[in-house]
Amino acid sequence: MKKLISPLARRKAAAAAGSAAGARLGWLDALRGIAALVVVLHHFDVLRMLPFGGVVWRNFDLGVFGVMLFFIVSGYIIPASLERRGDVRGFWIGRLFRIYPAVIVAFVAAIMMLPAGDGSVALLRTGDNLASLVANGLMLQDMLGVINGMNVTWTLCYEMVFYFFVTALFTRGLHRHSAPIAVAFAGAALAIGTALAPQLLLTGLGSVRLLLLIVTPIVLVGFWGVLSGNRKATAAGALLLGGLGLVLITLNSRAVAFETLMIFATMFAGTAVYRAQHGGLGRVPALLACGFVVAAGVLVGWLYNRNGVQESTWTSGWKAWSLSYLAAWVLFGLCFLLRGRRFPKPLTWLGAISFSMYLLHFPLLRTVGPPLGVPPMPESTLGKIAWTAIFLTVLLAASHLMYRLVELPAQRLGKRVLQAADRRRPAAAPTVAAAPDAVLGRQPEGAAGREPVAAQAPGGKASASG
Repeated sequence: MKKLISPLARRKAAAAAGSAAGARLGWLDALRGIAALVVVLHHFDVLRMLPFGGVVWRNFDLGVFGVMLFFIVSGYIIPASLERRGDVRGFWIGRLFRIYPAVIVAFVAAIMMLPAGDGSVALLRTGDNLASLVANGLMLQDMLGVINGMNVTWTLCYEMVFYFFVTALFTRGLHRHSAPIAVAFAGAALAIGTALAPQLLLTGLGSVRLLLLIVTPIVLVGFWGVLSGNRKATAAGALLLGGLGLVLITLNSRAVAFETLMIFATMFAGTAVYRAQHGGLGRVPALLACGFVVAAGVLVGWLYNRNGVQESTWTSGWKAWSLSYLAAWVLFGLCFLLRGRRFPKPLTWLGAISFSMYLLHFPLLRTVGPPLGVPPMPESTLGKIAWTAIFLTVLLAASHLMYRLVELPAQRLGKRVLQAADRRRPAAAPTVAAAPDAVLGRQPEGAAGREPVAAQAPGGKASASG
């Protein structure tokens, strides 16, 4: 009889696996660094500083490009983290300690730095502080009709629901069906478009509170299940969270339907790329699935992102959506082809601090600008260069400090908490075994953090928030 390998032993093997895989996977760190920098420059309004910025803005959206690039990387990495562990509880403890400490510190810093009238930070400033805290604490605010605590945290809602889906699929043994799931989401985006109105479950403030009263216990019970270490409770909790996520994105997303559905199509297509690379999926089915997703992403822009809808997607029109979406996949594909090469250290360093950059850039922009008289934008070229250099220097320094002082210690604390949980109540043997011969190493993650994931596990996946 084959001896079962405990989750703790698997984690020790992963930690000891060596840095060679990390060096090979620097391309993912580079992509995360590029994505974060592009989003920063988008909110920095860099196009207004360029003589041809107006033409770019009409045909290309930096925000859509950066965010979609994040989501592709998330899809490529996040599920592999879970499958490598074979331990749902370990996966979720890792997620929580990689996301929440940095988000909490960013919120505290933003509230301290910015005045109450600054709309980029809305936590505890909405008139219903309890609803704001609960919805943002669950990281589902964009699906619950509650204003994002910080304007950039909307993407974390989609990451969170993706974790729900990945966990539910894993516990049901359906996690290797990434390609058909991606195609299904993309097909739904094409078929539904804008026919399904956003936030169908909400009619006013009272319904927001009622929805919170329903959703909050469901989430808490679901988390109790996935953190319990008990196989049956884990499966039930994962299914509860996955079902809730599906209901919320279908009936109550703030974004228009095609945008919401394409986000999940994009993430699952990223997973299909990983599976094809490591033998868990044939190359032809993976190419067909990803090709369909990319084509759908371009086509939904042309079909639906017009006649005022672009105001809900924050783009200037269908060209800006479609070209930006296509460009995110093109860059991902190019870096994937070059994945065996060593990428420049500045780019991989940007990838390491990308989550902190993403969280801090808007509060710092609103803090650094006023003392320097910005806005309005400097008129001289020298003034624009100086303003850009000052802001980026402050942002990179602050992000590096937050990564070193908050993110890394929180990750170490998460590992200790997980070890204590394993000692107190060992997790049940996984219903789906992790690949035993996986070559494990450090891999970068998507918008919300980092952690080791399987580098060579057949059929494995990986994660974007680490």
